[in-house]
Amino acid sequence: MKRFWKAALLIAIALGGGVLAFRALARERGDGTRYRTQGVDRGDLLERVTAVGTLQAVVQVDVGSQVSGRILRLHADFNSPVRRGDLLAELDPAVFSATVGQARAAAAAARAKLAADTATVSAAELALQRAQDLQRGRFGTQAAVDDTRAALTAALAAVEGDRALISQATEALRLADANLAYTRIRAPIDGVVIARNVNVGQTVAASLQSPVLFVLAQDLSRMQVLANVDEADVGRLREGMSASFSVDAFPGEPFRGSITQIRYSPVNVQNVVTYVAVIEVSNPERKLRPGMTATVEIVTRERHGVVRIPNAALRYHPPPDTRSKAKVRRADPGSPPPGPGRVGRVHVLRHGVPELVVVRLGATDGVRTELVAGDVRPGERAVIEAVLAGGAGRRFKIF
Repeated sequence: MKRFWKAALLIAIALGGGVLAFRALARERGDGTRYRTQGVDRGDLLERVTAVGTLQAVVQVDVGSQVSGRILRLHADFNSPVRRGDLLAELDPAVFSATVGQARAAAAAARAKLAADTATVSAAELALQRAQDLQRGRFGTQAAVDDTRAALTAALAAVEGDRALISQATEALRLADANLAYTRIRAPIDGVVIARNVNVGQTVAASLQSPVLFVLAQDLSRMQVLANVDEADVGRLREGMSASFSVDAFPGEPFRGSITQIRYSPVNVQNVVTYVAVIEVSNPERKLRPGMTATVEIVTRERHGVVRIPNAALRYHPPPDTRSKAKVRRADPGSPPPGPGRVGRVHVLRHGVPELVVVRLGATDGVRTELVAGDVRPGERAVIEAVLAGGAGRRFKIF
């Protein structure tokens, strides 16, 4: 029984403390309306844009194969450092070596045929000379001269055809040599292997598109974050702005970079439009790795020593049965205070009565907003909620 009364006493004390705390935040009018308020103060504001992005190397190259074949040997693996020209993998060269042999034989045959046809041209020239000599000595006929001249013309044409065949065979040999060389996959840049997509014995088919065998990152000491920025925030970003971000692998450790590019191409995912902001970051300790998810925060504006109004007060609208009783300091929406900034409305509790004040607003951090112009002073209380005593739909009850 003692424990019961002790627990009841503790509950009564807690409830009484809650009532006192609520009354410290609220004032009661004669009609029973209570107001919750927050203070207007002076301080600093940082306007931020938040986004989520992915880390990747500044230069990243997909290494593929231009020919099809079976992987014969691998010379690089994950995290292998490579230099430009280093051998990464080899395809089985048997078929390509045979093609090179065929092309070389065809070129040799074309050269041999050229030699034979060149000899035929020489014989045809001598025959034409003899026929012409006999005709001049009236021992030959014009028909014999014409026949030998036609034979010479045919021999000359055969020589030209042989030279064309030699050119064709030479180019076929060059193509075969190139395809044979493509069976040796080499690194196009200096860097490190961050992905290997094949194994020994696997068949690579390059008939339709070049398959990606390796992915190389040029320099992991410099990386970039591709941050997806909401279309409502992209207008506040500029190249050169500083940015900070965090990754799950190192909680609580901030990383810093700067915006180097804001791409014009939109990214539309389920009717949500974002734009990619490229943030370059230094990674001398190689802590950051490609593919990590980064939570990015970009400071777009800084304000120091300004009057700050709670955002909840800017969203407050008085209930219908109290709106007509509230005083209006500046109620004409067409006559806001002069100066830059968007127009806002705040109800300031003065002498227990909320007064509507039209103001000019500036930067916001999502919790408070800068007051640019308007009759609101630090230390005053801004209304964020009205509770009608005994009214329907009230959010909490007074005991």
